[in-house]
Amino acid sequence: MILPPSLIAFLERGGPVLWLIAALSVLTMALILWKLWQLARLGAWSGAATTAALENWAQGDVDAARAKLQGRRSIRARMALAAMTARHDPALTEAQAREETTAHARIDLTRTRSGLRALELIATTAPLLGLLGTVVGMIDAFQALQEAGSRADPAALAGGIWEALLTTAAGMAVAIPAGVALTWFESIAARLQGDMETAATRVFTRGPKAP
Repeated sequence: MILPPSLIAFLERGGPVLWLIAALSVLTMALILWKLWQLARLGAWSGAATTAALENWAQGDVDAARAKLQGRRSIRARMALAAMTARHDPALTEAQAREETTAHARIDLTRTRSGLRALELIATTAPLLGLLGTVVGMIDAFQALQEAGSRADPAALAGGIWEALLTTAAGMAVAIPAGVALTWFESIAARLQGDMETAATRVFTRGPKAP
């Protein structure tokens, strides 16, 4: 991808740190888009089929409950189907069936939180990188002021300072959306975990037991 000359000139004013922050911004956007795609594939915003299947299960209609869940990619549906299968398996005790269900749910819940550590790291380090760039830029500006002595140009000093502050602004511009996205994704993962725990409880406390 070829960057516009104006963008290249802007990045060069901030120095290497601003280039690094720009790379982090691209990575942040890629992570957010990938996470949205992953959660959509996991059915984070769909649960009607699972609710209907749990109603069938509570009424004792095992076949109808399983039929509604078969082939679905939703994380809720897969967990509910796993719980129903384990609950209705005569070879498993109730404790073993619960363990099987918990193990299945743990794997899926791990997937809902994948990538969040990277977003957390970006949200933490981006403003620090911006501050580092600003400090380095201010050092350069005041060194130039010292060397100029009485011939110092206030306009040149002001220009050096605002260029140094670019990295702080850029770091915050990357950290804020990364932090917002991280909080949102964590809330989705927590809601999914709560829904899965509720579904598992309904499977084990209602409906038919193993034959």
